[in-house]
Amino acid sequence: MTDAHTARTIVGIIGNVISFGLFCSPIPTMIKIWKMKSVSEFKPDPYLATVLNCMMWSFYGLPFVHPDSLLVVTINGTGLFMELVYVTIFFIFATSAIRRKITIAMVVEMIFMAVVIFCTLYFLHTTKQRSMLIGIMCIVFNVIMYASPLTVMRLVIKTKSVKYMPFFLSLASFMNGVVWVIYACLKFDPYILIPNGLGSLSGLVQLILYATYYKTTNWNDEDGDKEKRFTNAEIQLDRA
Repeated sequence: MTDAHTARTIVGIIGNVISFGLFCSPIPTMIKIWKMKSVSEFKPDPYLATVLNCMMWSFYGLPFVHPDSLLVVTINGTGLFMELVYVTIFFIFATSAIRRKITIAMVVEMIFMAVVIFCTLYFLHTTKQRSMLIGIMCIVFNVIMYASPLTVMRLVIKTKSVKYMPFFLSLASFMNGVVWVIYACLKFDPYILIPNGLGSLSGLVQLILYATYYKTTNWNDEDGDKEKRFTNAEIQLDRA
């Protein structure tokens, strides 16, 4: 039992490190925005979605919801802080219309989380019940957010080019999913296993596409508009 617990802790720490790297992936985009003093064609949607995702997973990992999940809280708490910084940068340099959109989205997310927390703690009195409700909600949100990588994969197949699908990001996404799958299997947790199993599959498909279309990619073809449009897809939302 002790060996399994130790192995799970080690795997969880590795997962934290890889997930932290994924949370850092938007930094180049933020640097561009800061230098341009404008959000240009970049969209805040992925960052807003990740804020909600991190809040849900952080709540899921708390002892009174799902015991023995401290490493889920640490990485998603860190991710939540980072995503809020990204949203703040977006807000500073966005137009009034985008600022209004960000404000409305954040207010809705905060109200939603408040309702979820209240209902979970007031109406559900065991960690098993709380884990099931929040775990299912986390799975649903993760599956919905897989739309971002799917969009990029569709572009790769359509253009026969992997120019806008960074290899190391795809590799990190695959490794991240695998690590958290192992973590979930060491002490069976279907709510972590299912979304990260799908995340592993998504990362694997991206790597297969990269191997398939690498030789047909025209690396000298500059298409700034497409690059801006799909840079946001570098935010991977398939972490625990």
